[in-house]
Amino acid sequence: MDTENNLRIGLPSKGRLSEIAGDLLNQAGLRFRRQSRGLFARVGGLPIDLIFLRTDDIPTLCAEGAIDMGITGSDLVEEAGADVQLRMRLGVGRCRLAVCVPEDAPITSAAELDGKRIATSFPAITERYLAGFDAKAHLVSLTGSVEVMIQLGVADAIVDLVETGSTLAANRLRILDEIDSYETVLIQNDQCRDKATADRVVRRLEGVVIARDYSLLEYNIPRVKLADAETITPGFNSPTVNALEDKDWCSVRVMVQRKQVIDAMEQLEKLGASAIFETTLSNCRL
Repeated sequence: MDTENNLRIGLPSKGRLSEIAGDLLNQAGLRFRRQSRGLFARVGGLPIDLIFLRTDDIPTLCAEGAIDMGITGSDLVEEAGADVQLRMRLGVGRCRLAVCVPEDAPITSAAELDGKRIATSFPAITERYLAGFDAKAHLVSLTGSVEVMIQLGVADAIVDLVETGSTLAANRLRILDEIDSYETVLIQNDQCRDKATADRVVRRLEGVVIARDYSLLEYNIPRVKLADAETITPGFNSPTVNALEDKDWCSVRVMVQRKQVIDAMEQLEKLGASAIFETTLSNCRL
């Protein structure tokens, strides 16, 4: 089999993002087996090669054409300034990039960071951000442990990714400003060697990502109250309604956003619905 024109997808080689990417591909039916610490893997039944790379190298390698697609963080794409297509947001790995200063620091505005020392793993984003405040700082570029640099006397402030904020509290830091929000994304090179297969990959991943946001809700409802029930659960297009043996009742199956399921169940119960249950979706096509 000729593999020269196989679609090449770059995946993080290790860490939490590697696990996320692998799970997404497997759920989308892109099955592969990676040998221990191997750099390459073949997707079964499809003309796709997987290459395992450093997460922050994926945007650049995709822009340069070494790989056709890649799963990485949107923060890394922006930091690299990579000229790539954003094919889809994967809805996982969400975080914020924030400017943080000591809790007792008198700094109240980013403009006051002019001339200060800032430790960060995102020097390019930080420099562009500061330019918006006519501020210029001495940037200390690091690859990790940014949050301790103030205690070590290396920096007056940091720019770092924030998820829960617990690390900031542990290091007696507060958020001065949020630069932007980021998440895990699928990117693509403009000169992709197999655009048809790339589109197929996107469609499969869309089915997984959308399914994670929805549940299938099923319930029985008196037919005279069906219209009211449909205002609570209108569905993606419309509900599926089936007749029951008791002609005064009907059964409804409908997709509901997962975050709205509990509220919908309570409203339906109050309306008179019975046998209400939720089924988790693992994949779909809409």
